[in-house]
Parts: sequence; structure tokens; C-alpha cells
Amino acid sequence: MLKVLVAKERAEGETRVAATPDTVKQIIAAGMAVDVERGAGEASFIRDAEFEAVGAKIVGNDRAAWQNADIVLKVRAPAEAAEFGGDEIEGLKSGALVIGFLNPYAAAPRIKQFADRGVNTISMELIPRITRAQKMDALSSQASIAGYKAVLLAAAELPKYFPMLMTAAGTVRPARVVVMGAGVAGLQAIATARRLGAIVEASDVRPAVKEQIESLGARFIDLPELPKDSEDAGGYAKELPAEFLRKQQEIVAKHVADADVVITTALIPGKPAPKLVPAEVVERMRPGSVIVDLAVEQGGNCPLSEAGRNVRKHGVLIIGHRNLPATLPADASMMYSRNILALLGDIVKKGELVLDVSDEIMRGALLTHGGRVVHPGIAGQLGLVVESPKGGKEAA
Repeated sequence: MLKVLVAKERAEGETRVAATPDTVKQIIAAGMAVDVERGAGEASFIRDAEFEAVGAKIVGNDRAAWQNADIVLKVRAPAEAAEFGGDEIEGLKSGALVIGFLNPYAAAPRIKQFADRGVNTISMELIPRITRAQKMDALSSQASIAGYKAVLLAAAELPKYFPMLMTAAGTVRPARVVVMGAGVAGLQAIATARRLGAIVEASDVRPAVKEQIESLGARFIDLPELPKDSEDAGGYAKELPAEFLRKQQEIVAKHVADADVVITTALIPGKPAPKLVPAEVVERMRPGSVIVDLAVEQGGNCPLSEAGRNVRKHGVLIIGHRNLPATLPADASMMYSRNILALLGDIVKKGELVLDVSDEIMRGALLTHGGRVVHPGIAGQLGLVVESPKGGKEAA
């Protein structure tokens, strides 16, 4: 019987957990045994007793819990320092599988460490955006939370109302919000800002999202014609030419300068975040305006952003919260755990773990397998060559 470990998160500020009592119950029903590290759900307001009530076993925060696991469920990548006095990776047995947001492009040497230990890894942020994988798309489920919370933070910090108000003292004009990027986070930010009564404009490099933006009551900011091949096969944005980004900045800058709130959401997997709001544009914004930079962990869409800090530059407050989904841990954990459950349903067949390297989902998200780094992008960073699913070689 496969043994699943729901690990306790040790990253600073991480309040989410990779499973809930509801998903643990379903994992057990699928024929697996589940251990939960003591206190794993505490920051998400889930007590150990709730896991025990559905059949899980509460285990200590020690090396034995990790060594006994066939599958380890995580939110963040395994920590280099654990309660049991060492690296969590070193606590894993050969052949085990780790699932989580493993941040592979920023931590390629750690991925090589998994391979050297014979540990298999699936990176949830690399799940391809295809129809079959929608229920596994943790990047989208967590981005939705980030977009929602970004607007609430901006509204709390903005020194004026969001909605238009007719009062005895006169009319209060509505706030103007610009959202940059209309992916999951951006669309949720648009919807939330509109619910609060703001006037919203949004930009995106993909003209196809214009209808979605307008359906939410926002105005689409027209940009230059998009270069071909702006998305990869997995549905993620690719790095765009410098000339296109320059033209985009020029057009959007006029709207940003008139905005009370700017929310930036543009990310490119494996690359620094594109700089969409240059310092000179921030200088043109009204004092008291707010920028919420959701790309801050990848360098930020604004060069003045600082990861993990709120800073005021040129009279503009720039919010650089690293992990907005962790500020809503109850729902963030519920959604993420369901993404994990859907993935397990795809890779556990009749009680056996099956990692098919030729499968479309595995080709996108499997990092290490059988003691090797099998993801071409990560292998490339490490100077390795990977075998293709058809048996040939792929230059990394």
C-alpha cells in the first residue's frame, strides 16, 4: 500500500497545507495510507484531530516520517533545515515522489539534488494548461486568490473610496484601477475591483482576452500587434521582444499615470518578470496612489518593488507581498489540495504509482525520474542532456 505524507510547511510565512481532511479522506478511499505531520494544518486552521477523524495517522516532525513515505505532498519545496536536524531532501528514500511548488528555475541545483538521491519530483507550477489538466492547475487556483486579495490590499491602503458616492457633502468620484495582465490573477482582480465600484482598465498582450475583460465591465487597453508564438505549448506566456515591450509601456503609461491603483500580474516561467511600470512612470502617478506587484518574487513588474516589503516611492505606495495566497489559507489550502487530489488520481493506478514520461502532463511537470533530471529546461540550466520519450536524445 502506498504511503502518503502530508508534510508540514517550514518556509517563512507559508500558512497553506497540501491536503485537507476532505482530500485525505478521498486519498484513503483510493487505497493509500496517509500520514500527516503534527501541526501541518495548524496555520490553515485545521486541527490534527480533524485529520485523524478521517483515518489519517498523525506522525512526529522527524526523519522517520519522511523515510517511510512513498509520496510526499508539499506546498513549497522541501526545506534545507527541518526539525529533525537536516535537509528534508536527505530524509527521503530513493524512489519516493515529491509533489509541490518546487520553484525549479530558481533552484536548479536543488532539483539535481533530488535526482542524485533517486527521488522523483513533480512541480505543480509547471502543470500544462490543457483541458485534461484543468483540475490540477494549482497555479491558476492560487493566482485567483492573489488577484482577489491584491485589490483588497489596494483598497485598504488607498486614501479614497473605490466606488462613486452621492453624499450631502458632494459627489465622490470612483477610483480608477489599471490591471496589467489578464490571466487568472488579472481577471479576478478586475472582477473584484468592479464589485467594489472602481472604474477599471486592463491591458494584456493577447488580443483574444479583450472579450473576457469587457465581459467583466472593464475597458481593454489596445496594444501593438502581438508577435507570433507569444505562448508556449503549455499555455504560458513567452518572453516578448524588447521593442514590443517598449511600445506597450508607452501606451499603458498614459493610463497608469491617471490611475489610483495599478495591479501588475505579468509572469514568464523561468524568466525575470517583464518591467511594465518603469520608475519614470511611477513618478508621473498621483501621490497616494497604490501599486500591487504580484510578480515581485520574480523581480517585479515595477523596478521599484521590493520583495516582502511595502515601500513608498515618489509618493506612491508599492506593495510587494511575496505570497498573497497564504493570507487566505483556508480556501487556498482547500483549492490546492483538490489540485493535488486530481493529480494523484491521474498517476496512481490500482494502488501503483505510474509516472509515464511520455504523458503530456508529465512531460511538462515531471522534473526528476529514475535518478535523472528529465525536464529539458532545468536540464539545460545544469548543462545536462535528457532522453526524449521516444528514446532519442534532446539537447537541453
